[in-house]
Amino acid sequence: MKIIRVFPRRTSHTPTDELAFIGYPPLPQFRPDYHDIDGVRVSCTFTWDKELSWSLCAAWGELYKDSRLGGPALNDDNSSDYYGFIPGMYVRSGVTFTTRGCNNQCPFCLVSKREGKLRQYPDFAAGNIVQDNNILQADKSHWDKVIQMLRTQKQVEFSGGLEARLLTDQHAADIRSLHLKQVFLACDNRAALKPLQVAVKRLQLPIRKARCYVLIAYNGESISEARERLEDVYRAGALPFAQLYQPPDKLIEYSKEWKGLARTFSRPAATLAEMKTRIN
Repeated sequence: MKIIRVFPRRTSHTPTDELAFIGYPPLPQFRPDYHDIDGVRVSCTFTWDKELSWSLCAAWGELYKDSRLGGPALNDDNSSDYYGFIPGMYVRSGVTFTTRGCNNQCPFCLVSKREGKLRQYPDFAAGNIVQDNNILQADKSHWDKVIQMLRTQKQVEFSGGLEARLLTDQHAADIRSLHLKQVFLACDNRAALKPLQVAVKRLQLPIRKARCYVLIAYNGESISEARERLEDVYRAGALPFAQLYQPPDKLIEYSKEWKGLARTFSRPAATLAEMKTRIN
């Protein structure tokens, strides 16, 4: 079947094939022929995009048959369930999920609410980008199977974010054995800094390969506090990737100062330049 997939916005994992579109339908000369298409699927990831996604579904539905809306924001993501996941369909080729869900109950995270407890997929698709939310909660046999698959891949990424406190010496050795591009950890509050420091030491990776998601502006955090934590993550040996907190029910429009901080500490070159001036 030929299915048009529509996304409200582009992310690093959005498909890039000829049937993947961002936003409203393009001009007729850039649209697929009606008779060649079996349906349209609008995928909404963020709750603040719901209104736009409904509008996109209606607009595409005027041009093609069987236009539907789904996605994580509606708790109806085809990629969140193993039996509905088709590699390259709603995330770009190379991305794979070997587990879904998480056993943690972090107040700022929707994973456990949307996907429930961690579940392992025994017959996961091969890929070089592992997008699992918390793969380190999986048992050893599952981890070993994932590592065995990844040894056949190049430019391997753990982009879902490894939980630092669960990272063992064996995990670190397995990761270093791969043709690794980068691995993401997480440091969402100051209490997570110590486990991050331990995990980075275990990984023994160059700073450009050791990345770290850093949630900022959450729970009354000031800009100066956020900057200090971002700099501490860098000093621990991981390259921070700042993420401004967004609640599930609305989109916060942050100030120029907050946006500037997030921009600097989410771009490796900018972060390295900023930290070089501060260290010197």
